[in-house]
Amino acid sequence: MIPEKTEGTVEIRWHGRGGQGAVTSAELVAHAAIGEGKFAQAFPSFGPERRGAPVLAFNRISDKQIRIRSAVENPDIVLVLDPRLLDYVDVKAGLKEDSIVLLNTKKSINDIKSQYEITNRVGVVNATSIALATIKLNIVNTTILGLLVKATGIIKLESLEAPLKNRFGVAAERNLIACKRAYQESLIEEK
Repeated sequence: MIPEKTEGTVEIRWHGRGGQGAVTSAELVAHAAIGEGKFAQAFPSFGPERRGAPVLAFNRISDKQIRIRSAVENPDIVLVLDPRLLDYVDVKAGLKEDSIVLLNTKKSINDIKSQYEITNRVGVVNATSIALATIKLNIVNTTILGLLVKATGIIKLESLEAPLKNRFGVAAERNLIACKRAYQESLIEEK
């Protein structure tokens, strides 16, 4: 018998490209949640991907033990690291009525909703420009964490500090600055 989703569990699906750090971000979120005393999972979905190819990563976060170990089919939150993926990957697959879609884009919420026929709530931040300015790299995975925190409150911003330091060492400070800036510059559609 396959375990069902534990009540109160939040499920996240990450859409990115190989080399963009979607898997790393999922791990950072899980470590931050665990640091807050929650239960969490982070895992990728890999095939024969290579740098630049579309990849998926997943999180589950709960106050209770998580028994399910399958891919996230009906996410509460979808994060899109590369907005060009919207043109050929169905990031809306399995969304529930109350799911939220969070994107790295310079487009407005209304433009995104209209162009891609997204009926769910949307949050946006230009994570690319923030990453280039602060980290000096076009890698947006830690930057977009600011949008995730602001839009959902699933973890606290300060809870990311230890996982970022453990993962990036001396480079953690720039990643934290990028994350905090994205938190401040994020735009989230009201409920």
